[in-house]
Amino acid sequence: MAKKLVGSMKLQVPAGQANPSPPVGPALGQRGINIMEFCKAFNAKTADMEPGAPCPTVITYYQDKSFTMDIKTPPASYYLKKAAKVKSGANNPSRETVGTVTVAQVKEIAEAKMKDLNANDIEGAMQIILGSARSMGIEVK
Repeated sequence: MAKKLVGSMKLQVPAGQANPSPPVGPALGQRGINIMEFCKAFNAKTADMEPGAPCPTVITYYQDKSFTMDIKTPPASYYLKKAAKVKSGANNPSRETVGTVTVAQVKEIAEAKMKDLNANDIEGAMQIILGSARSMGIEVK
């Protein structure tokens, strides 16, 4: 018999750094999800990722207190800021630039994000990443 779905939630947790403290613990606890079980499973699944990279995670939980999680790749903005070596995007992206990235870096980011992007090929994925860079005030050379 199939499990009865209770709901789902989204969290952004640093890779390999899930612990029961806020915001993870209270968000899971109020939904009846075993916090330590989630932390161990999440940290094991993200062990091969860069430590501290923000990972958007969709957690689906069921009536029998079990759960499944879908861990996505870090946001494009995280990769772009890292490639451009900047702390944050521009305050006014249409008028100022805060950094630059190369086309090769954009392609590398697009390849890393490909499974989470709504694109048919790598060129389409690169266009999505270019749009993100433009909206952050990062120039592509």
